[in-house]
Amino acid sequence: MPRKTPKSSSAGVIDWPAAIHRALKAQRVRQVSYVPDAGHKRLIELCHSDEDMAAVPLTTEEEGIALAAGAWLGGERAALLTQSSGVGNCVNALTLASNCGFPLLILVTMRGEWGEFNPWQIPMGQGTPATLRLAGVHALRLERAEEALTTVTAAAKLAFGGYGAVAVLIAQRMIGAKSFGDKP
Repeated sequence: MPRKTPKSSSAGVIDWPAAIHRALKAQRVRQVSYVPDAGHKRLIELCHSDEDMAAVPLTTEEEGIALAAGAWLGGERAALLTQSSGVGNCVNALTLASNCGFPLLILVTMRGEWGEFNPWQIPMGQGTPATLRLAGVHALRLERAEEALTTVTAAAKLAFGGYGAVAVLIAQRMIGAKSFGDKP
């Protein structure tokens, strides 16, 4: 029997949030924390509707790093969903994973890239890869929806197998550029 692909039934568009959700399930991620984000909206909804996952809203992104540490100590796997601006809120906490030797999987929706309208998002969006690297986080880039399943699976295996911090940077082109209703 052929394996199903992560495509939606409408117009053959790849449902990359569903592919990411499948990758998280396959890698036994049971806790997913997030600060509400439009780029992660569908993935957050999928996690909330999954009886095998606890979707935990946060007041700040760095709480998700502590949650991931606690999950690991309790025998579970966790992932943090954040926007690139949230990476800036986590600088000190990011080093916790490398200093304490626990796995940390972060899925980052990027801002400040393709079609960005908000100048406040540009500096941290451009600085996110270097910030992660300086904090000891290995970053993988996700540019194409059809690579969502394999990229997140690879990142999870790297994080949970190597007890390190790994982030997947989801390109802004995949999540779409936001606007305040301006028409080009």
